[in-house]
Parts: sequence; structure tokens; C-alpha cells
Amino acid sequence: MTKLLLSLHVLAALVAVGPVTVAASMFPATLRRALGDPSDGDARTTLRTLHRICRVYAVIGIAVPLSGLATAGSLGVMGDGWLIASIVLTTAAVAVLAVLILPAQDLALAGTAGSAPPTSTPSTPQRLAMLTGVFNLLWATVTVLMIIRPGSTTGA
Repeated sequence: MTKLLLSLHVLAALVAVGPVTVAASMFPATLRRALGDPSDGDARTTLRTLHRICRVYAVIGIAVPLSGLATAGSLGVMGDGWLIASIVLTTAAVAVLAVLILPAQDLALAGTAGSAPPTSTPSTPQRLAMLTGVFNLLWATVTVLMIIRPGSTTGA
């Protein structure tokens, strides 16, 4: 059962977190393009698509910590420091996405809507790029912790 849970956890991470990190990373550059050329309808369409990917896969991403907790329970590592650190970092990543990135993308989309000149400030793409970098760094750290598992007896 543990192998099945671990497989589901890894698959959920690949399928859910991967698209969010890529789409969120592409959003600031596309936003710069949309702000630079308000008549670029393709950029606005791409922004909406990237934002939709972030929203949908963020919801699907709930499977990652749920399957991770089930896996940790079956492995008997719920109290291990590396797991607790991973839980804290995952919670931080979720907060950055839900509280900072997605709302900033919403505002940016509102600022590029229609044929009116964009109202999104020039610093918005830079802020989104920074937030996305923090989000990606948090997930990268969690991934490393999952592989190395400090104190593990597996020799990894």
C-alpha cells in the first residue's frame, strides 16, 4: 500500500504542481508583452489561459499534500523533522499562490481587459515574477527534502 500511496503522491506532484509552476512563471513575461502592446490580443488570450491553468491545477494540487500525508502515515514518519519542514514549506507555497499570485494575476487580467489602455502598473510583472520565483523555490526545497530526507536510513 505504501508504494501505491507514494506513486500517487509523486504523480500528483508532477501533474498538479508542474503545470502551475510553468504557467505562473510564464505569466509575468506575457503580461509585459500585453502591457507593451495593448492591441496584442494574443497576449491577453495567453494570460487568461495561463491564469486558468494556475487556478485549475492549484485545486487539483490539493491531492499532493493529501497523498503525501497518507504516504507519511504509512511510512511512520509523521514526526520526522524533514516532513514537518516540508509541511511548513508546502503551506507557505500554497499561501503564496492563493493569497499573492492568483489575486495579482486577477488584477493584471482586469488591467489588460478590453481595448482600453492597460491600467496594470509596470511593477506588476516584476512583482509577479518575484512571487513566482519564491513559489518555485519553496516547491524545489520541498522536492529536495522529499528526496534527501535528512536522517533517513535509506542512504539517500
